[in-house]
Amino acid sequence: MRSTTIRRSVAAFAAAGLALTLAACGSESTEGGTSATGGDDAVETDETVRIGIPSGWDEGIAVSHLWKAMLEDEGYTVETETADIGVLFTGLAGGGFDLMFDGWLPLTHADYWEDYSSDLTDLGVWYDNAKLTIAVNEDSPAQSLEDLAAMASEYDNRLVGIEAGAGLTTATTDNVIPTYGLEGMDYITSSTPAMLAELSSKTSAGENVAVTLWRPHWAYDAFPIRDLADPEGTLGEAEEIHTFGSADIADRFPILVSWIESFEMTDEQLFEVENMMFNDDAYADDLEGAAAAWLDANPDFVEGITGGSQG
Repeated sequence: MRSTTIRRSVAAFAAAGLALTLAACGSESTEGGTSATGGDDAVETDETVRIGIPSGWDEGIAVSHLWKAMLEDEGYTVETETADIGVLFTGLAGGGFDLMFDGWLPLTHADYWEDYSSDLTDLGVWYDNAKLTIAVNEDSPAQSLEDLAAMASEYDNRLVGIEAGAGLTTATTDNVIPTYGLEGMDYITSSTPAMLAELSSKTSAGENVAVTLWRPHWAYDAFPIRDLADPEGTLGEAEEIHTFGSADIADRFPILVSWIESFEMTDEQLFEVENMMFNDDAYADDLEGAAAAWLDANPDFVEGITGGSQG
């Protein structure tokens, strides 16, 4: 989910101008020759794989860079372009991109899917627990949002939120607070960085804290926190994150499609990757370096996707 605001639909832009210049893949791909993956019988086209990366959506940024690193290791040429989510859907449907790894269904991107599904390929779900949350430090007393009203003093009567205009903020104000009787708590909204700073300082000091958050987010790897149960479903159900491809991707990249269809990530894997990319000083502004380091440390992850193919 966005690191600065919760999902907001943006107006779709024209696909014109999104197509990137195609570059030949460095390995032979003619019939009977050697493919980008190095197999004599597995033949891909010699086109560049074009990945659209959603601006500001951390999980999409992280996974896109993982796949770029994996595909380049397998001999593919990969180009990426970062754009707003609406631009990516429009470009993907129009042939300007081959892949986009951050399609949320059944709710967040339902309008885009309805508009463009006839020109897209759904390559499957890689993460199935995307949701809005209220999180607390793992050793604090409340177990559910029902507990939070009675235990508000344990949290200094503070619920720390993010930007005032975010969807999570609206859901908390309109649904969570009145449903669970949290009107007595100070609901503080300012920014995502401010919320994360409070989370960091409170957990470091061993103090209780309650914040609005979402999955997937690197905070779950960086801090000792857990979600409060939401028995009334005030924050909505979990969504799935899909990979979407162009309409013709299975014809052009059958091997790549087979890999993507077997791709999935656990909470622990995704949170660790995001934490390395966005919170680890060792990889400051070096997303590709973080992706390569994580893949090197997790060879079984790559093996489970590619079956050990190596270009």
